[in-house]
Amino acid sequence: MAQAKTEKTLKLANYDAYFEMVQSRKKLPRNLQETLTDAFAKIPVSSFPQVPGGKVIEIDADTSIGDAVKILSESNILSAPVRNPAAQNSKDWREIYLGILDYSAIVLWVLEGADAAAAALSASSAAAAGVGAGAVGALGALALGATGPAAVAGLTVAAVGAAVAGGVAADRGAGKDAPTAADKLGEDFYKVILQEEPFKSTKVSSIIKSYRWAPFVPVATDSSMLSVLLLLSKYRMRNVPVIERGNPFLKNFITQSAVIRGLEGCKGRDWFDCISAHPISELGLPYMSPDEVICVQNDELILEAFKKMRDNNIGGLPVVEGTKKKIVGNVSIRDIRFLLLKPELFSNFRQLTVTGFMNTVASATHDATKVSTPITCKHESTLGNVIDTLASKLVHRIYVTAGEDDEVIGVITLRDVISCFIFEPPNFFDNYFGFSAQEMLGQ
Repeated sequence: MAQAKTEKTLKLANYDAYFEMVQSRKKLPRNLQETLTDAFAKIPVSSFPQVPGGKVIEIDADTSIGDAVKILSESNILSAPVRNPAAQNSKDWREIYLGILDYSAIVLWVLEGADAAAAALSASSAAAAGVGAGAVGALGALALGATGPAAVAGLTVAAVGAAVAGGVAADRGAGKDAPTAADKLGEDFYKVILQEEPFKSTKVSSIIKSYRWAPFVPVATDSSMLSVLLLLSKYRMRNVPVIERGNPFLKNFITQSAVIRGLEGCKGRDWFDCISAHPISELGLPYMSPDEVICVQNDELILEAFKKMRDNNIGGLPVVEGTKKKIVGNVSIRDIRFLLLKPELFSNFRQLTVTGFMNTVASATHDATKVSTPITCKHESTLGNVIDTLASKLVHRIYVTAGEDDEVIGVITLRDVISCFIFEPPNFFDNYFGFSAQEMLGQ
């Protein structure tokens, strides 16, 4: 209990550290920040535009992981709230919504499942010889440790064992280390991941309970937009659900991207035109130094790229070449959909480099811009240009480059842009959000 409380305290402290760093580096005059913060505090959430179509896309907790991936991909969204089918008659949103499922959670689950499967395959000769599901399940629990649900871990490796016994040559994994075993399994491995049991039947509820990176923290329609902007910037929420008081169902779903598009719509207003005309360097952007930029080399494995995103809780990485970090591409969490939905393209996924991944996707989609083209700007670019690019390209980050070599020296995210306009008034979090929100944000 004490450890959990300490972890929550540390997470909230990290939010404070990020925002304090932003406040120390951004150069927008304080009086202008105060004016904007006060203005956003007076704008009700109900005035924000509705999601396209007017209805929030939701995912039932009983939906399989494979179907959830398809829903997210076909809807071109990165996340969706998860409903509890057992609480359909409830009047309390806390019972109706279990959390928010996003690609980050799915990536984490797949990667850890892959690690567990690889460990099982290193003992595949035993599995092929008829080792029972109980023993294989114990191996799965050991491989995943405490990070995954024990029941799913056991079934995961049992399924791999069944696949090995069902036709994958036992010597592919016998006496070899786990990565080698996974390399050899290739396409059959992904058949296990999304097309065979138990993965085919694994429910979203298993993910949402174990990898709750996106807690369900709603605001009311009569809340202020300042609360939304703070949740989307300082408190690292990618989206904020909106609920009408007295009604437990979602009225809206405000994302970082939607807020940036809203800012773009402020063109022509004096306050926005004044700020957006400044070069980003004059506003303190990017907020990081060049040595703080997390990159992936083009010859690294694509799985390393996704693991870097997972470990650093970020949604994308610049692909660079050489010691000068010349930008040659971009990969994001959204791109994991190509691995999940088209496994036939990536049979040798364990040995696939970032360049190989980007080329394969470009070839399969007949459009190299789908994955590889990096969105960049220079230090002299204006904030207005950056906002236009983020909004029009529907991307979550823009890379700042310098020199003829296009060396990556910074990253500007949607979160950074939102943070540029506001600060948090004293005691705002304690007074406005209260204890329950602190508990959820500290998860």
